[in-house]
Amino acid sequence: MCFAKRPHRALKVIPVTRQRVLVVEDEPMIAQAVAARLSAEDFTVEIAGDGPAAVELARTFRPDLIVLDVMLPGFDGLEVCRRVQAERPVPILMLTARDDETDLLVGLGVGADDYVTKPFSMRELVARVRALLRRVDRTVRSADETLRTGPLEIDRAARRVRCDGREVRLTPTEFDLLDCLARHPRTVLTRAVLLEQVWDWADASGTRVVDSHIKALRRKLGADVIRTVHGVGYSLEVTA
Repeated sequence: MCFAKRPHRALKVIPVTRQRVLVVEDEPMIAQAVAARLSAEDFTVEIAGDGPAAVELARTFRPDLIVLDVMLPGFDGLEVCRRVQAERPVPILMLTARDDETDLLVGLGVGADDYVTKPFSMRELVARVRALLRRVDRTVRSADETLRTGPLEIDRAARRVRCDGREVRLTPTEFDLLDCLARHPRTVLTRAVLLEQVWDWADASGTRVVDSHIKALRRKLGADVIRTVHGVGYSLEVTA
């Protein structure tokens, strides 16, 4: 009995697009170390050493995420953050040697999503980068709907918020935090829960970043909108 050979079909390989990270750091040793670690984690990485170069690379390289030092020549990381976010929203992880609450609030207020204080471990840095990127992907795939609770109207598709009829400009992280609280109005959510649901962290090492974003939301929406339950967490306090 003779069997005809079937022609061999080559398997079609679908290339995997590597996510792009822009590292903005004026200290070459730190920049190269961060870039090398992120490259080893399968990211495509570019480096900028000053403010103007960072803004230009953000425009041409179109990163999925930016690791951004605060202290830079040309102009600082806060100005980089303002200019980049004005052109195209992108997750930003700030690197800072400062540990002052005011500086952190300014960074978060101009559009940064998270921060790491120097000195930091590369393992923590990579974990924060991956958590931010997972959150962005989850947001893109979320259902389109509008939440209305008390004076707040949260348009999840357009990512816009109105309070008493006026539009309020929120950073991406502020929006996600408010959205999380609005889904459970008048329910106290612990910092750990907020970190897990908004930042996708499994530990409670970043409770300060939650507090900083809550302060920013209160400045924009009103001090009485979010209630602090000391030692526990926060709840959205709205009335019809």
